[in-house]
Amino acid sequence: MSPALVAGDRLAGLDPADLADRFGTPCYVYDLDVIDRQVGALRTVLPGRADIAFALKANPALAVVTYLGIQGLGADVASVGELATAMRAGIAPASIVMTGPGKRDDELEVAVRAGIRAITVESPGELARVERIAASLGRRQPVMLRAAVSDGAPLERVRLVGDDGAGKFGMDGGDLVDAARRAAASPHLSFVGLHAFGASNVLDADALVDHVAATGRTAAALGRAVGIPLAIVDAGGGLGIPYADGEAPLDLHALGAGLAAVLGDWARDPYLAEARLLLEPGRFLVGPAGTYVARVVDTKTVDGTAVAILDGGVHHVLRPALVGQEHRLRVLSAAADREPRRPVTVAGPLCSGLDVLARGAILPALEVGDLVAVLDVGAYGFTESMPYFLSHPMPAEVIARAGRAELIRPRREPVTWLDDQLVPDLVTGTP
Repeated sequence: MSPALVAGDRLAGLDPADLADRFGTPCYVYDLDVIDRQVGALRTVLPGRADIAFALKANPALAVVTYLGIQGLGADVASVGELATAMRAGIAPASIVMTGPGKRDDELEVAVRAGIRAITVESPGELARVERIAASLGRRQPVMLRAAVSDGAPLERVRLVGDDGAGKFGMDGGDLVDAARRAAASPHLSFVGLHAFGASNVLDADALVDHVAATGRTAAALGRAVGIPLAIVDAGGGLGIPYADGEAPLDLHALGAGLAAVLGDWARDPYLAEARLLLEPGRFLVGPAGTYVARVVDTKTVDGTAVAILDGGVHHVLRPALVGQEHRLRVLSAAADREPRRPVTVAGPLCSGLDVLARGAILPALEVGDLVAVLDVGAYGFTESMPYFLSHPMPAEVIARAGRAELIRPRREPVTWLDDQLVPDLVTGTP
């Protein structure tokens, strides 16, 4: 079960029917008490020299980002829009890092003007652009260099692995050294560290620790190559959550112990002795806190299979279609106790065969009007949706805490974006 989010006939401690009446269906509900627990659990095990920057791509809802900022977390942003969100949420620029392989000049200028902690540079060309922009503004911009690291190989053998994208992300060993030397020599840049992302949704603590250790070895080698101790080793995110019943969660105690040992080794290396470990989790912090609530609008049996059609689907929860992994489903309120339970195909209202949330989910016999919860959608849910497809309403977003619920983004009807559109004379032929 999604921890503390759905319990019996309650959703975040609230009556699901009341939530549906207040905010409509479908809607997203984020339980801040679960976020508290996730943040606290991670902080408890991390070494003192580790910092957390929330990856906004997981959930950029302003209220959620504000809440994490209040908890003292930094932010990892990948666009000027996410940077604006983090700053409006009250996160200090000195706690914000910017990543991403295609930063435009206008985005880099905003980041440099803001005075953020570091820009993660993806290529020699991007480094030159950051340097030029910083010079034009009379600033000295801290930068990290990005590479994907598999095993801490010597710099000349650093390969782009771990990220899907066939070399889209980061630099190889030769470019890393050249870029580090250029950054170290520039009066407008400050070379502060190395960034390397490993993999997404990792539940193996040893694999995460190995990635941090390998990134540290490459960072130390890069520091020695240019004669500069590093201030940051950024190991990215990747901390995973279970998506299926019975799937073992990430062993946080093993993660913490492993990272403490790695940082103990860093303390004996002059190029890492003062370096801070930066982690950029997103999914781990907010994924378990989110539930997507939709209502059954039709039921039928097709070729012996029970089918339930909801008023929401993959236009709002794209992950099942995008990565082929279903989320856990729960039936809410009194319907949860209905017998018998049987395999049900749960689908949405779209005219697309992709719009299936689950096949063969073991659920009570569903009836029109029942409420169904899709669990673990606090990350890569609303933010990864395609809400304009087929012009259905966009779901409301709601936060819950200590038995209270408040709207954070209202439901948006299709007429609102229809009103934003124009039909110029070129279409109608009006002279």
